[in-house]
Amino acid sequence: MKFVLAPDSFKESMSAAEAAAALERGIRAVFPTAECVRVPMADGGEGTVEALVTASGGEIVEVEVQDALGRPVRAAYGYVADDRLAIIEIAAAAGIHLVAAAERDVRTASTFGVGELITDALDRGAIRFVVGLGGSVTNDGGAGMLHALGARLLDADGRDLAGGGAALAGLRTIDLEGFDPRARSAAYEIASDVSNPLLGPDGASAIFGPQKGADPQAVRDLEAALTVYADVLAVDSGRSVAEMPGAGAAGGLGAAFLACFDSRMRRGVEVVMEAALLEQRLSGADFVFTGEGSIDGQTLHGKTPLGVAEAAARHGVPVIAFAGRVGPGADVLYDQGFTALVPILQEVSDLPRALTDGPANLERAAATVCRLLALGRSAGTPHGAQAGWATGA
Repeated sequence: MKFVLAPDSFKESMSAAEAAAALERGIRAVFPTAECVRVPMADGGEGTVEALVTASGGEIVEVEVQDALGRPVRAAYGYVADDRLAIIEIAAAAGIHLVAAAERDVRTASTFGVGELITDALDRGAIRFVVGLGGSVTNDGGAGMLHALGARLLDADGRDLAGGGAALAGLRTIDLEGFDPRARSAAYEIASDVSNPLLGPDGASAIFGPQKGADPQAVRDLEAALTVYADVLAVDSGRSVAEMPGAGAAGGLGAAFLACFDSRMRRGVEVVMEAALLEQRLSGADFVFTGEGSIDGQTLHGKTPLGVAEAAARHGVPVIAFAGRVGPGADVLYDQGFTALVPILQEVSDLPRALTDGPANLERAAATVCRLLALGRSAGTPHGAQAGWATGA
């Protein structure tokens, strides 16, 4: 039997590579001679640099930048010298994992450090970028990034605004005269795991703000501030981008890239799948195992498991997805090519223990599924139907 193992990371529990290894251990506990092809995935968030540097033969570069609160932090990005290509995860500078829960302040958090990463890559000679949007603790519409690259964000009196999304309520002008011309002329492939617009009930503030510590009042304030920002950005950049799919990604960083850069927005998982040759590796596979920390209705918005399932469907391979949490709306995924959605928790557990035990729980869940698949094989059930029956899909 051939299994293709293409999970994303399980946030704060295990990387995509660690998840693929846990799946393989579970499979081999039941099918010791199975062929297991590990293809760690990402969707523009955590793991994107690792996946693409591995696929392209690049190098990892480390540089000191500011985190979302303005503190110095060592951040890494990928660079492929022969292609003059930089691979950046914005979370390396503005990531939620860099700021303890008690310290998070989404009103003032800034993407300035992302602009510093881009500047370092430009200094190194980059003319092409792959930028993974995901995992941010910011909601400033990319204003901090623009500032780091030479733009000035001014109030009605011509004074520079403070950093952070809330300050944008006082924005009147974005002066792009000093914007780094190298940044303007470079080409950007924006890898995003979401298709949300900048504003509205599906926008950056309403959907992602609460995940970053915003209470209901902060969500309202940030929505109002980004509305001002969107209007000014449209006038001063010449591009109206607020309603474009992906503009709300990473707290609105998508909007800044769409408005001020030569950029193309793509589903992050497609970028990684191409580089990792997933389609080729699906040839002859019996099953695909994928997954990530949480699977729910949001998975339809460009998340890794959906992209993997779409690729597997083109090859007629059943897909089983594992998750730490199978949440509301997940049942719609059965209409998108998934054979089964499998929660990995074995018992009631608090979050710290669930995160620590993630690899062991994933291994155990994979072994359990394989025992059911083995039962289906022994009963002589046809390959395609076997997976659905054995997992209760």
